[in-house]
Amino acid sequence: MKRYKFLLPFLPLTLGALALTLLPMLIQPEIVISFRLGLGAILFFIGLIGTFWIQALAMADSIRGKNTRAEIEAAIHDYEEGHRRFIRRLDHELKNPLMSLQASLENLQAATDLDARRKAESNIQRVLERLSRLLRDLRKLSELDESMLEREPVDIPELLADIFEVVKSTPGREERRINLLVTQVPTLPPPVMGDRDLLGLSLYNLLDNALKFTVQDEAVEVRVRENGRQVVIEVADGGPGIQPEEQDRVFEELYRGENARSIEGSGLGLAFVKRIVSLHHGELTLRSRQNESHGTVFSVRLPVTKL
Repeated sequence: MKRYKFLLPFLPLTLGALALTLLPMLIQPEIVISFRLGLGAILFFIGLIGTFWIQALAMADSIRGKNTRAEIEAAIHDYEEGHRRFIRRLDHELKNPLMSLQASLENLQAATDLDARRKAESNIQRVLERLSRLLRDLRKLSELDESMLEREPVDIPELLADIFEVVKSTPGREERRINLLVTQVPTLPPPVMGDRDLLGLSLYNLLDNALKFTVQDEAVEVRVRENGRQVVIEVADGGPGIQPEEQDRVFEELYRGENARSIEGSGLGLAFVKRIVSLHHGELTLRSRQNESHGTVFSVRLPVTKL
């Protein structure tokens, strides 16, 4: 059937031509319009118009099909390229701690005094914790699904206050300065509908990230406001900033920018935050200027709860 599909647009033209030829033989032509076209001629022209119309539809369908195939092929290519990048980064993230683990085991075997053994054992423990954290974060990221969300109204300023308490109780961060600015005019930001625990985890990750990149005596600033249809949370740090060519990639799994390689982390924190925000139908963006105060600002936009 498919091999004859190309003949379909010419069917009306063929029927019109047959009508133009055969009808005068079978019946007396009738005058139906003022310039004396016979019924067969009318049917012929109708068939001609129908042919052009069907041919145009067929061409449009063909173009749409080609565009769809191109889009599918591009999506497959992007997925495969992303998968390859992820594997390369995972190989890098696993190879370094495993090499460190091997070196520590060799030092432990060669140690002749108690201090050397304790140092090697401490290094081994630190590497194992890093690997455990990496695998745990990978599992959490892969398991995140919208069906896991518990939907309830979440008061963002209240949630941030709880997060600040947790951060302040963390050893080494008791004296860190975190400024919280919440717009109160004309009213406080309304609640958002979402999973309180997951939203709290995402905001904690952003705050933790900001503290890592901000020197000890500088403050991190968190701002909350409403823009009508969304609640906007901004986390600003005083770090060195993110290079422009890296800004679109920092949300990729295991990606670590030039300024982040000396900072402890798995490279999954921002990907985790982005996934949580996406599950809440929100948006995560950043703006950054290198070598300036408050070099990077991460912005989370979440839909306002309709009460």
